[in-house]
Amino acid sequence: MALPYPIPEELVELIARRFQLLAEPTRIRLFDRLRDGEATVHELAAELGTSQQNVSKHLALMASSGVLERRRDRNSVYYRIADTEVLDLCDQVCDSVERHLLGLAALVPMPNSTQPQGSAR
Repeated sequence: MALPYPIPEELVELIARRFQLLAEPTRIRLFDRLRDGEATVHELAAELGTSQQNVSKHLALMASSGVLERRRDRNSVYYRIADTEVLDLCDQVCDSVERHLLGLAALVPMPNSTQPQGSAR
């Protein structure tokens, strides 16, 4: 879909909110884990090494924005990714970061590992 130019203010706000979802490291870790399939708050908290309260807070925000879905099974609530395009966006950002880091690495000369330490150049 091509964006209108100029982008209407309402759409700008929606786009900004979507990027805000990805602007928090815990939520990126949750997206990454949920790529493998649905999980409960308890499972996610244990795997991410954080509190259930913290995970619940992030999952509620992600679900209310429509990127996650919830499924209740008896006493457990399972979360899964509803909008896989968010993962595509994460992949695009990762690719961009990788290209940027490779560009920076090309600017920094690598130390010569064959030259003995302390030898004169």
